Amino acid sequence: MENFNVTEDKRRYRRAESRLPVEYKDLRKPSALPRGSLTRNIGEGGICFQSNEFMSLACRLIVEITLPNVPKPVKAISKIAWIRRLPSSDMYELGNQFLEMAKEDRAHVVDFISKVLNPST
Repeated sequence: MENFNVTEDKRRYRRAESRLPVEYKDLRKPSALPRGSLTRNIGEGGICFQSNEFMSLACRLIVEITLPNVPKPVKAISKIAWIRRLPSSDMYELGNQFLEMAKEDRAHVVDFISKVLNPST
């Protein structure tokens, strides 16, 4: 079994386990169609999701994440911080660090994480 805590220790922000729709595309290919996936987790500093295509480290992506009770997807520019191939699969798991995000979108992400990690408040 793989140890997922290795990357957790390096993070500045807590992550909330989540399955949220995310669309992403390479920032250098603005005319490319976005690809879809689901997040594995989300934090104020980034997201993790799966892809069927290998992308290089430090590749910049435009990501749009659909949060519950938020009228439009939150948008960010992210950088691939790590990538690993999933065992017995042609899928990859991508750890993304947020580089740029509007204040309002960041507030929506923080609010969502807070509700997931502290459901009673």
